[in-house]
Amino acid sequence: MNKRTLNQRILLVLILATGFTCRLGAQNVDSLFKVARDAAFQRKDYVTAIRLSKEVLRVSPGYTDVVTFLGRLYTWNKQPDSARLYFNEALRQQPDLESAFTGLADMEYWTGNYGPALAAASNGLKVFPRSETLLLRKAQVLYAQKEYAAAIPVLDTLLQVNKKNSEARRLAVQIQNHIAKNAIGVRYDYIHFDKQFPDPWHLAAIDYTRHTKAGAFTARVNYANRFTTGGLQYELESYPRFSKTFYGYINMGYSNNNVIFPKWKAGASLFANLPRAFEAELGVRYLYFNRDVFMYTLYAGKYYSSFLFGARTFLTPQISSITQTYSVMARYYFGGPNDYIGVLLGSGLSPDDVRSNVQLNSGYKMRNYNGEINARFSIQQLNIITANFSLLNQEYLPGQKGDQLQFGLGYIRRF
Repeated sequence: MNKRTLNQRILLVLILATGFTCRLGAQNVDSLFKVARDAAFQRKDYVTAIRLSKEVLRVSPGYTDVVTFLGRLYTWNKQPDSARLYFNEALRQQPDLESAFTGLADMEYWTGNYGPALAAASNGLKVFPRSETLLLRKAQVLYAQKEYAAAIPVLDTLLQVNKKNSEARRLAVQIQNHIAKNAIGVRYDYIHFDKQFPDPWHLAAIDYTRHTKAGAFTARVNYANRFTTGGLQYELESYPRFSKTFYGYINMGYSNNNVIFPKWKAGASLFANLPRAFEAELGVRYLYFNRDVFMYTLYAGKYYSSFLFGARTFLTPQISSITQTYSVMARYYFGGPNDYIGVLLGSGLSPDDVRSNVQLNSGYKMRNYNGEINARFSIQQLNIITANFSLLNQEYLPGQKGDQLQFGLGYIRRF
């Protein structure tokens, strides 16, 4: 126990033992307030924190920080009527107290009183129009009330104040999924080989996505012309939501041409939105050409400021070894959730990459290194443009390497 903590406990014992709170000076009042905060934040002892905070107010009834803190304490202790009383008292004493507006809005929102929560946030924004907390709370209340169109400009303002706010970005995606439940996407990729193959590859795709309360569901048709031969692949894909923390990924695909595409493909993953803006994935992929290929994937990502950083591996068990694929990525968000530019560096082929996963059918264990630049940006929220350029250097035969250049362009229309 350090000296400061010991002094705080001695002070607390003396106060509680003697009851002479009227003799407390300003310094001791602040010290007692510190003890109250420690009781709440470190031990979650809200009852003790409430008692100590009231002792402070007996000496300093105009200590608005303590009045607001009592509102928070009663909120955490699930006593909304008392919490409301103290927040309103704090605003009576100091009408421009941001923490009281925020606390009142939070309390009403958490207890499901969306009308009063919206009023508290709106009143606070009249005084503090660029408050991130109040803007976010107002958008969350409007979302809870299914006032999706009204929430969009609030989030736009919030992202102008702080484009790094990942919670606002996540909420914007959810709102878009409610406003525009449908999406149609088209994509084209051109792939050039300097040595490995004499003719370029052409790939195209069209898909339809439906957003529901259970998650997003997609039907897709892929076309590829490789080795001067064309073929089709049909895919079904979904991202089911299980809770606020967990969601999944399920994919199945079929092609009647196992030279152009895998004859069968499947995938499943479990994603988790973790504390401190981390995210993680654990999954498996399956490809079948004329043999089974199983690959297991692990992913970890972290949102930091306006960036998303991530690392992924695919592990393929074989008879005498495990083939490993690695990649790292970074993405910079310059606007909403559909406005970013990213880079990716890796080694190995991904089963999720329709542009190159057919090469996993090769009997030779190919070594390759790749880099990619990709971008995504929205136009009036409902129109999304995607583009990417990649370079892959691959050992396609023992001692023989070649470069593979790829350019892709896509368009998504939500409605």
